[in-house]
Amino acid sequence: MSASVASPDVLDRVAGIEPSSTLDALRHARPAARTHTQRAHDVLLDPADDRGFTRAERLAVASFVLGLHRGGPGRGIPALAQTYDDALQELAPDLADAVQHAATAARRPGPYGVYREVGLASESEPGEAFTAAADPGAGLDDRLAAGLDHAALLVLRPREASPEALAALAGAGWTPAQVVELSQLVSFLTYQARIAHALAVVVDDDPALATRPDGDPR
Repeated sequence: MSASVASPDVLDRVAGIEPSSTLDALRHARPAARTHTQRAHDVLLDPADDRGFTRAERLAVASFVLGLHRGGPGRGIPALAQTYDDALQELAPDLADAVQHAATAARRPGPYGVYREVGLASESEPGEAFTAAADPGAGLDDRLAAGLDHAALLVLRPREASPEALAALAGAGWTPAQVVELSQLVSFLTYQARIAHALAVVVDDDPALATRPDGDPR
């Protein structure tokens, strides 16, 4: 496939939803949600101006985040993850291998972590913090390693987000605007993974819902 992951609708593609199918009609019944989800995907993964947050870095974050979600029960997540894995593999094979290594090392059940708020201390679940930079053999530069550490924090240990974590990104060369966009990307990917899972559950239960009716010429 092309290194671009833009498509008429990525979620339709990974779920195998054909035009004119029942699921296609249901998704088009909420056109704003469908359109804005795909538009957010395109803007965050393949923007016209990357503002120094490169396409390779964006795909690396996407491959890593979906790699973390692969450890869960989501049925549609492997297909979505493969979309990003393939795009990164085509664009930067060595980086793709390094990101897969990092995702495997970081993958664990979550969310967990320690609350800073005293009133929530009893709900804390201490656990290991993943640090990509701790593995010098991973093949990641300091900037991207810090970005993946931040992604792991948001996915696995969101309760431990802190000014110190943001300072680590700044120290690795991330500008404030890039940190905002990185965080938006991680949040969007988690949202996208949930939709992919939901669509896969429906399709697995009744595959006919995703197929074009017999005789439809489109």
